[in-house]
Amino acid sequence: MVHGVMALLFVLLGYLVRFRQWAWLISGYNTSSRESRDQYDREALTRGVGNTMFVLAALMVVSALGQWLRVPFLTRVGWGGFVLAILVFLVYANTGNRYKKHS
Repeated sequence: MVHGVMALLFVLLGYLVRFRQWAWLISGYNTSSRESRDQYDREALTRGVGNTMFVLAALMVVSALGQWLRVPFLTRVGWGGFVLAILVFLVYANTGNRYKKHS
């Protein structure tokens, strides 16, 4: 039940960030100065974060299925993938100036 609610929450947040471009939901971006925010490609940033939220939602669904079907392996795969996806996105987003505007 909790995994399903979490999946729905991630879908909602992914939709708001990706398609409504609610960048203020992105921690760090929302508290930076206007000059700092102007250095970033807002569309690329919201697309990347939103897509990551959809991936996290899918992994929560896998975990929920594991719990519902009483298959602990699926639950572990869901949670392991969840943690791995976050780590991969953090490394990807923080290397190579991927979301900075190109002059």
